Amino acid sequence: MATNRFPGTCKTCGTQVPAEQGELRKEQGAWIVYHPGCLPAAAPGWHTGVLGSYDCETTGRDPLTARLISAAFVTSDGRRHDFLVNPGVPIPPETTAVHGITDERVREHGTDPVQALEQIADLLAAHLSAGLPLVVFNAPYDLTLLEAELERHGLRSLAGRVGRIEPVIDPLVIDKAVDRWRKGKRNLESQCAHYGVVIEGAHDAAVDAIAALEVAKALAERYPEVGQSSLADLHRQQEQWKAAAEADFAAYRQRRGEEYTAEHGWPVRQRGPIAEVVAVAEAVAEASATVPELPEAPGSLF
Repeated sequence: MATNRFPGTCKTCGTQVPAEQGELRKEQGAWIVYHPGCLPAAAPGWHTGVLGSYDCETTGRDPLTARLISAAFVTSDGRRHDFLVNPGVPIPPETTAVHGITDERVREHGTDPVQALEQIADLLAAHLSAGLPLVVFNAPYDLTLLEAELERHGLRSLAGRVGRIEPVIDPLVIDKAVDRWRKGKRNLESQCAHYGVVIEGAHDAAVDAIAALEVAKALAERYPEVGQSSLADLHRQQEQWKAAAEADFAAYRQRRGEEYTAEHGWPVRQRGPIAEVVAVAEAVAEASATVPELPEAPGSLF
C-alpha cells in the first residue's frame, strides 16, 4: 500500500485527505489519492476468469532442434488434453532421466507427430482466439519449439492461425520482474515452493501445466498491479521485461569478452547477434512507452 506524502483531494468523496492518511493508486499514469474507506472496489482480475496452460516435454534443450515427446493443455475450468508423441528419433538418455519417457513407451503408445501437433495447435489457437490468457512457463522455449515442430512437419504455424500469439502469461518473466532481487532458483518447482503451490511429479507435462497455472494465479493475487492489469498491457510489459533482461545479460557477456549467441523475442524466441538483441530491446522499450504503466507497489520494480 502506498500512502500520500502530501495532502490531497479524495477522488471518491471530494474531501481533503491529510498527509500520510490516504492511499495512493496509479490510474492511467497519474497518482490518485483516496480515503481508506473510499477506495473503489477492485474489478475481478484476469486470473479470476478462465485460464489455459500449456507445457511440453521434449528430446533436448534447443527449441529449434528438439522434438516434442509429450504435451498437455489444461484449463482452470477443468478441461485437460494430454498427448504422448512418437518423435521418430531416439530420445537421449539424459532427457529420459528428467521426464522418464522412453523410446519403448513412445513407440508403443505415442501418436504420430503430425496428428498431435495439429490438435495441439488447434486447441491453443481456439483458446487464444477467444481472448483467453494462455499460461506458459518459460514461453520462449515451449512456444518456439511448437512453432519449429509445426514448420518441420509442414503444418500451419500457431501465429498463422491466430495472427499474434497473445495474450500469454509467463510466470517466469513476471516473477523475475516483480521480485527481481530474490535469491535462489526461479524454475517451476522453486516458484511453486515460494508461492505455496503444491506440485507432485514435476516434469510431467500435465502436472507442470497445472502448476504453472496456479503460480500465475498466485502472482496475480500477491501483486495487484499484475492481477489488475489488462491482458494486453501485461503482455506488452512481459515483452519489455524479457527484452531488457536479455539485453542486460548479453551486454554482461560481451563485457567479459565471452562469445554468446544472444536470444530475443517473447513469447516466441528468435536468435541473433548481441547488437540485434540490444536493438530489439530498445525498440520494444520505445513501443512500450505508449502502453500505460502498471501501478507501482512496494517491493516491486514497477
